[in-house]
Amino acid sequence: MKRWFTILFLVVLAGCSEPQQEAGFAGLAGVAENESGVPFLQPGPGDRLTFPDDFGPHPQHRIEWWYLTANLKTDDGAPLGLQWTQFRQAITPRLADAESPDPKNWPLEAAWMAHAAVSFDTRHYFAEKLARGDVGYAGARAQPVAVWLDDWQLEAVSGNESWRLQVAADGWSYDLSISVNGEPVAHGDNGFSAKSADGEGSMYFSLVGLQIEGTVTLGDQTLEVTGKGWFDREWSSQFLKSGQQGWDWFALHLDSGDKLMAFRLREDDGAFRAGTWIPDKGEPVALQSDQLRLRPTKPDAEGFPRQWRLEVPDLGVNLEVSAPPGDYLNSGLYPYWESPVTVAGSHSGEGYMELTGYGD
Repeated sequence: MKRWFTILFLVVLAGCSEPQQEAGFAGLAGVAENESGVPFLQPGPGDRLTFPDDFGPHPQHRIEWWYLTANLKTDDGAPLGLQWTQFRQAITPRLADAESPDPKNWPLEAAWMAHAAVSFDTRHYFAEKLARGDVGYAGARAQPVAVWLDDWQLEAVSGNESWRLQVAADGWSYDLSISVNGEPVAHGDNGFSAKSADGEGSMYFSLVGLQIEGTVTLGDQTLEVTGKGWFDREWSSQFLKSGQQGWDWFALHLDSGDKLMAFRLREDDGAFRAGTWIPDKGEPVALQSDQLRLRPTKPDAEGFPRQWRLEVPDLGVNLEVSAPPGDYLNSGLYPYWESPVTVAGSHSGEGYMELTGYGD
C-alpha cells in the first residue's frame, strides 16, 4: 500500500506543466490542470481567513497542511523536540460545499501524507504515512477539529479549546494533550502570505500559545513531557516559482513572551523574506522582506546550515539561532531538515527550524 501511494505522488508531480527542483513540501502543488470543470482556486491579497472553517480542508486548493512543532522538557528538564504534519494533495479540485464522492467508487481526488518526528538526546526519530483520500483512511474536518491518517489522529476533546494528538510509529510513539490558548495569528496581509515579489503566495495562520503535556515513548522508555507548541495552517494552489531552490523557516518562542515567525525562499538572485513579529502584548506586525535579515553563519559539511543570524533592526531584534548536535533529516519521500533550535543574542528562547532544498 505505501509503495503504491509513493508512486501516486511521483506520478502527480510528474504532471507539472514545467520542470521544477525538489523544494520540500512547499513544492508539492505542481499538479497538471484538471478536466473536472471545477478550477483550482489560488489565494490572493484580497482573501480573508474564516474561522472555524479554515481549520478544515480546502478541496478546491491543490495543497495544504496542518503542522505542529513542540519544544518540550522531560521530568528531569532534558529538552525534547516534536513534530507532526499532515498534507493534503489535490488531484482533482472540488467545490467546498460539494458532497464527497462515494467511497464505494474508490475515488481518486486527493492523496494524503503525514509526517511525525521526535528529537531527543541527539537522536532523531521519523516516520511517514501515505493514504488515498475520500475512502476513510485519511481526512480532516473543521468543527470539532479533527485531522487523521489511519491511527495518527489530532482531534478536539473539549470544544476547540483542547486537542489530543496520538502517533504510533515503529518502536516509538507519543500521546499529547494540547491546550489551545489565544486567537489565531494571521500572517502577511490578513492571512495572505506572499512567497515572492511577483505575488505568488498562500493563506497562512498560526496558533502560537499552545501548552502541551503528555507522554513520549522511545523503545522501552516512556517520558513524561510538558512544554509549548506552535501550530500552522497553510494552503495554496501554486508551487514554488521558477528559480526558487528551497525554504528556510523559523518559529521562535522568546523568553520575553514575544514570538517570531520568519522565512526566506532562496532564489537565483537572492532570497525573498517575510515574517511576523508577535509581541507579548499588542497586535502582530507583518514583516516585509526589507525589514528582515536572515542568513546562515556557519556552513555544515552535510549541506544543512545549523547556525543562523536573524535580525529585525526596526525592533532591535538580533538573534543567533542554533540547532543542537545531531542529524535531524526527515528522510521521507521529500527529505528536509526539521530540528528544535535555541535562541541567543538580544533575546533568548527556543523554537523550531525547517530547511528544504539543500544538497542532492
